Amino acid sequence: MALVRYEPWGMLNQMRQDMDRMFASANPDENSNVATSDWVPAVDIRETDSCFEIHADIPGVNPDNIEVHMENGLLSIKGERQSETRDEKEGYKRVERQHGVFYRRFSLPDTADAEKISAKSKNGVLEINIPKQEEVKPRKIAVEG
Repeated sequence: MALVRYEPWGMLNQMRQDMDRMFASANPDENSNVATSDWVPAVDIRETDSCFEIHADIPGVNPDNIEVHMENGLLSIKGERQSETRDEKEGYKRVERQHGVFYRRFSLPDTADAEKISAKSKNGVLEINIPKQEEVKPRKIAVEG
């Protein structure tokens, strides 16, 4: 028996994305700041004592085609994949192409240190490390009399 990951909001999120795409294509002349995606990479988010870690599955995406931005407490990941596989053998020819843009946004907590965010891509996985700010320790202030 295989384990299946339960996503209670999966269908609702898919419907929202489909409606966003529908309305964006219905009004192509309007300048819209809504970003749509051709595909959505799976993302794992982990919190440790010192940082937040985001791992996004992005097979076939060249690291040069990935943009990571941090602005106003929102971390944005955008990228594009383009790949082509050709196979020619004894009388047949097959060409498969994959193309698509992805766009994900995450709200970061106030404890995230936006100045020290780092990202790297390795073996089709984008790893983003978001350090936490050092805690401000309370200190006792002496009152002079």
